[in-house]
Parts: sequence; C-alpha cells; structure tokens
Amino acid sequence: MSELLSQIWTPQMQAAFTVVVVLLVILYVLSIVWVVRDAYLRGSAWYVWAIVALVPIVGIIAYCLLRPPMLRIDKDEQELEVALKQRELMKYGECATCGYPVEMTYVLCPNCHTQLKNLCSHCEKALEPAWTICPYCATPVGGQKSRSASSSSSRSRRRTHSERSHASSSDA
Repeated sequence: MSELLSQIWTPQMQAAFTVVVVLLVILYVLSIVWVVRDAYLRGSAWYVWAIVALVPIVGIIAYCLLRPPMLRIDKDEQELEVALKQRELMKYGECATCGYPVEMTYVLCPNCHTQLKNLCSHCEKALEPAWTICPYCATPVGGQKSRSASSSSSRSRRRTHSERSHASSSDA
C-alpha cells in the first residue's frame, strides 16, 4: 500500500495539492470579505454576518438566503423617490364637499362648484381663505378693505394737516 501511495504521491501531485489548498483558503477568505462588505453595504449587522461566514460553506449559504434584499443606497434612493412623489401629490387635494381631486390653484371645485379659494379683487390671483392680505399685490382681502381704506384716508388727512402746520411755521 505504501508503494502504491508513493507512486501516486509524487512531487508534482504534492505541488498540485498545495496549489488547490491555497486556492481554497483564498476563496474562503474572499468569501468572508464579500459577506462583510455586502452586509455593510446593505446596512445589516456586518460583524454578526462575519462571524456566521466563518463557518465554511454553511455560513455563506445562510447569508445568501437571509441577507437584506436591497443595498442601503438603493433603499435611500427609493425613499427619496417616494418622498418626491408625495411632494408632487401635495400639489393636489380634495374638495371638502364632494371629495373630488382638485389642484391647489383651483378656485372652484370642477365637480360641485364649491368655492375653494378667494380671488384678489386687484390682481385676480387665487388666495387661501385664511389670508387677510394678497401676498402678490398687498391688497387687503374681504372686510379688511374698508378698514384699510379708512386708515389710508386718515393717514392722508394727517399728512395734509402736518404739511399745513409745517408750512405755517416756515412762513412765520
């Protein structure tokens, strides 16, 4: 038996066996590195998976079966895309009366004709119902108009009165 073994176990076979063992060790180490790197990129507990990957073959198979489905960067990109779509949807709303989808710039509901917003009497832009002044042209909205007009006329009367008193003091 030893003669047969010595005939098979030649220096060339020893070298080939050494090369195969070295390649298997390199493959084993690279598989552990791959598991750790992939787990890190997926936002998983990479140190736990590194310990699991130390078990030859079974650890790598377990990681491949149980790893998170997406990379962290893909997950973040997907969340940003969802947030962008939600922001786009915020341009739209629903009519409080009938629930019909309306754009935020609509003044009337196209379905039930409920007034959704007020119009500025000066620039004709759509205004939110809670606004008391038009942010586009600074015109007071609704009941504020008469109060503002009376205050501006009293200001002009005060100016005229102060101009007269200033003129009379300069004549003296």
